[in-house]
Amino acid sequence: MSKVKPLTLGDKTARYPILQGGMGIGISLGNLAGAVAAEGGIGMISAAQIGFRELDFDENPLAANLRAMKKEYEKARQAAPEGIIGFNIMTAMNHCEDYVKEAVRIGADMIVSGAGLPTELPLWVGEAAAACGRKAADVKLAPIVSTEKAAKVILKYWWKKYKMTPDLLIIEGPQAGGHLGFSPEQLKNLEAGHYEEEIRNIMEAAKNYETMSGRRIPVAIGGGIDCKEAAERAFSIGADAIQAATRFVTTKECDADERYKAAYLQAKKEDIVIVKSPVGMPGRALLNPFMEKVMAGEKIKHGCHGCLHGCKPAEIPYCITDALIHAAEGEVDAGLIFCGANAWKSNRIETVKEVIESFF
Repeated sequence: MSKVKPLTLGDKTARYPILQGGMGIGISLGNLAGAVAAEGGIGMISAAQIGFRELDFDENPLAANLRAMKKEYEKARQAAPEGIIGFNIMTAMNHCEDYVKEAVRIGADMIVSGAGLPTELPLWVGEAAAACGRKAADVKLAPIVSTEKAAKVILKYWWKKYKMTPDLLIIEGPQAGGHLGFSPEQLKNLEAGHYEEEIRNIMEAAKNYETMSGRRIPVAIGGGIDCKEAAERAFSIGADAIQAATRFVTTKECDADERYKAAYLQAKKEDIVIVKSPVGMPGRALLNPFMEKVMAGEKIKHGCHGCLHGCKPAEIPYCITDALIHAAEGEVDAGLIFCGANAWKSNRIETVKEVIESFF
């Protein structure tokens, strides 16, 4: 690769144009995000049920999550005083507006939002910034899209309603981990190797809004970016940055339990499967005893933490919050372990510095 071109977002610059993907619950918290930012990348804290270790989480998850956001942000900021640190906040989360406004209030540099279309994100950031004396423009906004259709919807809506464009547009492909922005049918077709055409169509849609706004829209490509060759391919088709998540799980600095990391190291290619989330979205995860039970039709007894829009507790086979918490705490046979398509390639524990340098 030719000389690395830093990614500049407003008055801050990432020395390496790499965004660490948000991984919840409890996988990318302050420790990982701070380490990535300290090494010159963009560190992202997942806000998804971030307060699961707080004593009042079961009784008042919203308060627990907001409190934990501040704790984890301060931990990351201490590790990287000048780095770029943000939050990944899923649009599908209940109380999404509260989490966005808290991220602004505590000082986040960026908000990444997917799992739905973050149509009101600029409004919420503007209101929160005005209330706490920040400039809204200092909080960079990065919607995640996976299809040309989704990109056109969010670009059109933001321009028409707010006369603004994204500070960074993240294109997340079909090899990503966790919840995926595709139907099962789309996944079958796109995994056959046709996704680059979709990426180019999304980039073309962004260029139209660059012309209208007179403002460049940088693009990050994610999903299956696991090595230098994959990074080079992304840059060759026009990416300004890459987004990587899975590679950061098997690092010393990752916030996940060591048994969670070991599950990645032990995984074989055939252990990585597409699963159905309780809220109906497809996702990619490791096949383990828990998922075998779910895929066999067994219902796992659960309560409700009020985490996602569209979830019907009486009808779902298991609680995604409980399943992800079990995994994050090391109960790997009893939890949901999200992962990217190439998680099976992980074979040792690295440092964040080693991972970042391996891409560039």
